[in-house]
Amino acid sequence: RRVVALQVLRHEEFEEGCKATCNGPYDGKWSKTMVGYGPEDSHFVAELTYNYGIGEYRLGNDFLGITLVSSQAVSNAKKMGWPLKEVTSGVFEAEAPGGYKFYLEDKEQLKPDPVWKVTLGVSNLQKSVSYWSGLLGMKIYEKDEEKQRALLGYADNQCKLELKAVGGAVDHGTAFGRIAFSCAKEELPNIEALMKKENQKILTPLVSLDTPGKATVQVVILADPDGHEICFVGDEAFRELSQVDPNGDKLLDDAMAADNSDKWFAEHNMKKVSA
Repeated sequence: RRVVALQVLRHEEFEEGCKATCNGPYDGKWSKTMVGYGPEDSHFVAELTYNYGIGEYRLGNDFLGITLVSSQAVSNAKKMGWPLKEVTSGVFEAEAPGGYKFYLEDKEQLKPDPVWKVTLGVSNLQKSVSYWSGLLGMKIYEKDEEKQRALLGYADNQCKLELKAVGGAVDHGTAFGRIAFSCAKEELPNIEALMKKENQKILTPLVSLDTPGKATVQVVILADPDGHEICFVGDEAFRELSQVDPNGDKLLDDAMAADNSDKWFAEHNMKKVSA
């Protein structure tokens, strides 16, 4: 909220693990906070999940970072003394508290959404491009064989997906994450059928997910050749579910203030689990 100036769009608390493993394979109390530069209908957003009993995660080489075009984020980081490392001219690497990488381009904020790309590690660039473009229908914007990277997307004005070869196997660590896209609800059975026909992995067959007091959404969750999880969600119900909650900031602040899990573990002379 303070360094990269993402807005809290909504915050939700859950007493037990998600049946589509939205919070990873952890079956306990957790929370979900959606953050972005604007509504989920028209912006890239990040879903931050917090498992109350987990103290730390081991990061792998699967998620390589988010790139933002925002001189404001660079200015905020410098004012706050947040460590920045210039990796190329005008591009600074910043590390979030959990170890995730942000790449901040020191240029006027990109409109309508400063999030330019999300980078995933892959073991075989051609195989991954064939999956994301050939099967999932993404347009190839750039492909650089020498640097072993490709830039893909569904629309010119949307956040792009960068695939980058890591020179070996992809390690997902224990943090667990997924990329999600909304699409027309009637497309979901077609996506599932295509993956079955092509003998591709389906992690969660078409299922309905409930959020207390909000819309029920339908999702199907896939895995690409490196095991990156991909969720397609029915857009109609998702639009209702993903309305910006004006109380999101307060709900998050209240939840953080009420979180006594660190104190509880300390009083019981225990450490939170390292995932």
